[in-house]
Amino acid sequence: MNRREFLASTILGAATAALAPAAGAARGLESAAQARTGGAARKILIAGGGFNTAFIRYMAELTGKPRPKLCYLPTASADSPQGIITWYQNCAPLDVEASHQVSFIASPRQTRSWEEVFLSVDGIVCSGGNTLNQQAIWKAQGIDVVLRQAWDRGIVLGGASAGSLCWFEEGTTDSRPKELTTVQGLGFLKGSHSPHYDAEKDRRPLYHKLIGSGQMKPGYACDNDAGIYFEDNEVKRVVSTRAGAKCYYVSVSGGRVVEKVFEPDMIS
Repeated sequence: MNRREFLASTILGAATAALAPAAGAARGLESAAQARTGGAARKILIAGGGFNTAFIRYMAELTGKPRPKLCYLPTASADSPQGIITWYQNCAPLDVEASHQVSFIASPRQTRSWEEVFLSVDGIVCSGGNTLNQQAIWKAQGIDVVLRQAWDRGIVLGGASAGSLCWFEEGTTDSRPKELTTVQGLGFLKGSHSPHYDAEKDRRPLYHKLIGSGQMKPGYACDNDAGIYFEDNEVKRVVSTRAGAKCYYVSVSGGRVVEKVFEPDMIS
């Protein structure tokens, strides 16, 4: 697309959006359902921290493909070269076709669109890192929209830390200076999330405080090395790679914060 075509399409797109009737929002769920391939279940596999070979193997199984294509999206880590190397090392023992896609790109070098990249794979793993920056970049680039399309098509999504937090409506983050705060995610999974629940001392008390005060919706907390597999916002399985690592549903009952403990299945 040349610059004149790009400008014309941008102006046309803005005008169309401005004139779109409010009724279009009501058709959103219907459109999303129609976008799914064969009514495929929408799948997300998260971990509180440590999306290692065992989690990648489980994701590969969830795709249902004999040699699935799995793509690593390291936006939250600012496309860390070491993180990309670790991704390929973790995938090496598995029968998968591993790839990665950086977000800090230039048009002459990025010859495929986001749709061409992310809708051509079977699973997408997002890195840990700075969730706030990740969300800003995804929205600026339109990656958030394509990830929604991938989810609706049954492409398995996942990750740990920022790569787990990003799928929820909101959660706790270390993305800002000095102290833990809150961050808004993509909202594919309803409610809130706290990663690193057993690994960082301030995570649990802050999560309890926010949920207990009504500042944050109830949601799911995951210890490092423990995670949850969701299908269409339902918990289908809880897994871990370390004895003692658990997941929790944190809510308010009788005026006090309560944790429902999920005992995980061990995976390797």
